[in-house]
Amino acid sequence: MIAVILAFGAVAASFAAAPRPNLIIINIDDLGYGEIGPFGGRNRTPELDRMAKEGRKLTSYYAAPVCSPSRSALMTGCYPKRVLPIPGVLFPGAEVGLNPADPTIAEVLKLAGYVTAAIGKWHLGDQKPFLPTSRGFDTYLGLPYSNDMGPASEGVKSSRGAPLPNAKAGKTVAAKALPAEEKGTGIRGAQPPLPLLENGKVIGRVRAEDQLQLARRYTERAVSFVREKRDRPFFLYLAHNAVHFPHYPRDEFMGKSGHGLLGDWVQEIDWSVGQVLAALREAKIDANTLVLFTSDNGGPVQQGAVNTPLRGSKGTTFEGGMRVPTIVWWPGKIPAGTSTDAISSMMDVLPTFAALAGAKLSPGRKIDGVDQWPAFVGTPAKPPRDSLCYFRGFSLEAVRSGPWKLHLAKGELYHLGDDIAEAHNVAAQHADEVKRLRGIAKAMGDDLGTEGIGPGCHELGRFPNPQPLIAADGTVRADAVGASKRFP
Repeated sequence: MIAVILAFGAVAASFAAAPRPNLIIINIDDLGYGEIGPFGGRNRTPELDRMAKEGRKLTSYYAAPVCSPSRSALMTGCYPKRVLPIPGVLFPGAEVGLNPADPTIAEVLKLAGYVTAAIGKWHLGDQKPFLPTSRGFDTYLGLPYSNDMGPASEGVKSSRGAPLPNAKAGKTVAAKALPAEEKGTGIRGAQPPLPLLENGKVIGRVRAEDQLQLARRYTERAVSFVREKRDRPFFLYLAHNAVHFPHYPRDEFMGKSGHGLLGDWVQEIDWSVGQVLAALREAKIDANTLVLFTSDNGGPVQQGAVNTPLRGSKGTTFEGGMRVPTIVWWPGKIPAGTSTDAISSMMDVLPTFAALAGAKLSPGRKIDGVDQWPAFVGTPAKPPRDSLCYFRGFSLEAVRSGPWKLHLAKGELYHLGDDIAEAHNVAAQHADEVKRLRGIAKAMGDDLGTEGIGPGCHELGRFPNPQPLIAADGTVRADAVGASKRFP
């Protein structure tokens, strides 16, 4: 499959004489726009402040409303609905996942000679064909989905310090029946024990005390990878489970933020970023490494997250659900202390990284992303991306072009340059813009569909008779045995 993805291309002229850059993505889970210092946030984040001072803020960078779709866009360079047409997120033991026919960024870079590693949350399918080591990553350590997808008695439904309900032996939450329109999109609601994976094998059962160590464990593995691979081009995907609920900051960060457990965990993530950047400096490869820091969606306001000054929350197509705090850093290449409001997105990472790595994408495989390098280093006369469609599950709910954003259902129009909070509907004064944006929506509807599955949507990957990685009694699935066959 990979052989048809790419043909090797010449490195862009400005990089022809230089070694190919190392590429790192640090993807935080559920981080709100108003949580970190560089975006005017409430928490003290000195490492991210320094990263922004040395790099460039992307103030109009978009993810998806929830995690599985967002990660599918990052991995494939496509709108989530094109490659992972599901109504929400994937759950443990789902029969579906990201289709192996859709090449990932790791597969693209691996063919270009990169060593690849994924650390942290995956959430694109937990059956063998969907896991990171089957999708272009040489190594993987992490949770295959969110840190809240397990039994309540093991601390995954309540944050640090909260009392845990008593477990009933052998009992787990059963999968819920799906509505007719969601048939075939995966199992929703199954909650077996939460597994920690290493290279496709289960090496632990994650309980409350284990959640406390996830951010540290991921960070240490990332730092080790940087040190070990310093002499060859590498791609590192560090995807923290933090700061998704439940919140589990380590002792060193407890009570330090003044904003509860969530703020404390944000500060631990800031520490993690500092550790990775310090490792690059110590290895003397910082001048040849691009690091992109971002979040998989907006913060969940109902769980205490802050998206100020944006309207809305995780799960919505208001700006607060999809516009995420993002910084790109590459000393000597990315202009220090700058920002850009050019529209960019998770979909743009793959074509941007492919261009930097000297890999040419096959013209036979459609992607929706664009190369954002011109916007990373300057202010091009024509921005790489001129429009963006806001999907929530199967529904196309809004369209943006330039500063204009139209919410389709109610015909509300906002000028985001003047009104980032989407507070003043100006549709009545700008009928021409409403018409233009509806034209963009129509074209997208003809491709991916505005409600149902359109002709441009790909088939989901399917795995017959899926089983959870760890059964309710602690037994590990036969093909996923790690350090033990059972984690009671």
